[in-house]
Amino acid sequence: MTLPFTIWLTGLPSSGKSTLARLVEARIRERGCPVVVLDGDEVRTWLTAGLGFSREDRDENIRRIAHLALFENRSGVATITAAISPYQASRDAARRLIGKFVEVYVDCPLEVCEERDAKGLYKKARRGEIQRFTGVSDPYEPPAAPDVVVRTDREDKETCAARIVECVEDLGYLPRGLVRWEGLLPAALVQGWEQREISVVAALIGQRQWSEGAITAGQWKEMEERLRALGLLR
Repeated sequence: MTLPFTIWLTGLPSSGKSTLARLVEARIRERGCPVVVLDGDEVRTWLTAGLGFSREDRDENIRRIAHLALFENRSGVATITAAISPYQASRDAARRLIGKFVEVYVDCPLEVCEERDAKGLYKKARRGEIQRFTGVSDPYEPPAAPDVVVRTDREDKETCAARIVECVEDLGYLPRGLVRWEGLLPAALVQGWEQREISVVAALIGQRQWSEGAITAGQWKEMEERLRALGLLR
């Protein structure tokens, strides 16, 4: 069973955070686990649109993202954030708030990030057209003790994504080698059942991988016969 958690990707602009967030999201979703990505650029258009880029506003931006991630986790949804989050103190505060927190340092040299910058933001920052740009005119504090470091200038994106998921597994937040499969059963069929009986049904559903999450009458009859053979149905 998945333990709701937050993967927090931090790094310089154009280091590869958003790309990795989507790859990791796909890997977790393949395991049958609900997951959502909070991309820093997207979040600023609706959750923190009124904030600027001062130290205070950056801290408030991260505080709001952290609370949103916490609310998603409380709803049983794993969360991946991809935000620069340049200050150690704000990341530490997010960890304390969320609890099940995986800090991922997306490490990439500044010169490589500038080469990758499709939007030309670094060039504008160098010309003074963008103020308080992280890595140019504003500081970035690398994580002091991240849970995992990925070097996107040395490792391909698939390898980086795999190492992030492996770290989540090592922390016990994502069961290694297991997938979750859910099926829908009429409530009347399981009324009065004990948890052991329901667990066996869930295991049978997962074993057979009946599609679309709905059990047909014929499939249910087959399960009934197996359950009676196991002594779980009278």
